[in-house]
Amino acid sequence: MASSTNTPSYILRYIDLIVLGESTRLLLTAANVEWTEEHPEWPKEKPNQPFCRLPVLVEKSTDGGPDFVICESGNIERYLARTYGLLPADLKEAALQEQVRDQITDVINTFVSFIEAISEEDKKARLEAFGELLDKFIAVYSVHIRNNGNTGHLFGNSLSFADIVTYVLFKNVVFGLVKFKADIADYTKPKFTPEIIKLISTVETDPKLTKFVLKSGNLSAAVRA
Repeated sequence: MASSTNTPSYILRYIDLIVLGESTRLLLTAANVEWTEEHPEWPKEKPNQPFCRLPVLVEKSTDGGPDFVICESGNIERYLARTYGLLPADLKEAALQEQVRDQITDVINTFVSFIEAISEEDKKARLEAFGELLDKFIAVYSVHIRNNGNTGHLFGNSLSFADIVTYVLFKNVVFGLVKFKADIADYTKPKFTPEIIKLISTVETDPKLTKFVLKSGNLSAAVRA
């Protein structure tokens, strides 16, 4: 991943899973900067991380000063997206993309509540709540993709922050959450619309991303199977 001498390099500290690290990986890849990934021994390294949690992004100094270190996945993603032009400069246009990320967090948190449920009755209710919220997300953004000219992008006609985080939501749903519910793909794949499938394919075939995203599984093939 090439960079100029004036462009910083990065270290992503996270576990070797899709979950909260994949959007940052794709943003770094799309930015065409030098970056590496570290997998801290956990929980041994927990006290050594900002706020004792992962992911963490380290931006290496280019002028001999201290490195810039930040945590919280959404904060890291927004910082990189703004730095490398994957969020628009216009505040209102950026807000429309940033709300997509917050809605994705709601979807994932609803699934987490299912994982944490104790009784079978509670698990059933929470899985239904997750399904309803995922349905709503898919319905709203399928229309959004159509209204954007059905280009496979949520906004405009080029790769954006919103495209990346939406792609990663579905990668988590199909691949990342299987360890918590073995048949999660069978439960969710019938919900996918042609517009969402096109967005997935558009991200996976983007020249800046295609070699990297396929390392963790061909989502386009999985959702069509």
